[in-house]
Amino acid sequence: MSDLERYYRILELEPGATLEEVNQAYKDLVFVWHPDRIPKENLRLQQKAQDKLKAINEAREKLRSLKTKHQSTHHSSASHHQTPSQTSHPPSSHPPSSHPPSSHPPSSHPPSSHPPSSHPPSSHPPSKQNPDLSGKDYSRANLSNKDLSGRNLSYANLSGANLSDTFMHKVNLRGANLSEANLFRANLLLADLREANLRAANLIGADLSGADLRGADLTGARIRSGERLLVKLIGANLAGAIMPDGAIHQ
Repeated sequence: MSDLERYYRILELEPGATLEEVNQAYKDLVFVWHPDRIPKENLRLQQKAQDKLKAINEAREKLRSLKTKHQSTHHSSASHHQTPSQTSHPPSSHPPSSHPPSSHPPSSHPPSSHPPSSHPPSSHPPSKQNPDLSGKDYSRANLSNKDLSGRNLSYANLSGANLSDTFMHKVNLRGANLSEANLFRANLLLADLREANLRAANLIGADLSGADLRGADLTGARIRSGERLLVKLIGANLAGAIMPDGAIHQ
């Protein structure tokens, strides 16, 4: 694997991603791996977060540098191509209408041929970087501290699984069975949990900020200690979800 491919993979992008996509991926990953989001006493995860941030920063800087250099080279090349055409074909000696047909085709073909080859990969990043684990059976499995970010685990069986301190940023858990699963301090930021079975799951300390929980069943799930809510639900969508007390969220 080349360094360039490695940088794209670190940022969870397909080769050829735009500068805007690079910057957005950087922001997302820094948010996920920021040390302040990890328990201070978990030294192993703290060190992992530091290493991740170092790699993420390096990848962004390298890709930004390469793309900026490529853009400047492209503009410089374009200006050089225009000068000879203007000096060798004076407007006064050739009709303006005779030049566009002969000069435009060579420069118009590359733009029309490149987009088709670059768009498809960027529109399906999970299929290559994250294996499809939909419908898999992980009941009672020990997945603690694993990095499952962006994985497709829709309709998977994770009943009774240990997912404590697991990173599941943007994971697809739609329709998954997470009954009695231990999600203590799990990172489920922006996760898709529509219609998921979370009955009697331990959600203490879990971060469900921005998660989609529409139609999910949280009957009997542990989310409080006394009257204190111990789950992050900032921006989460709970429309139609069955809450721990059995009430349907409106």
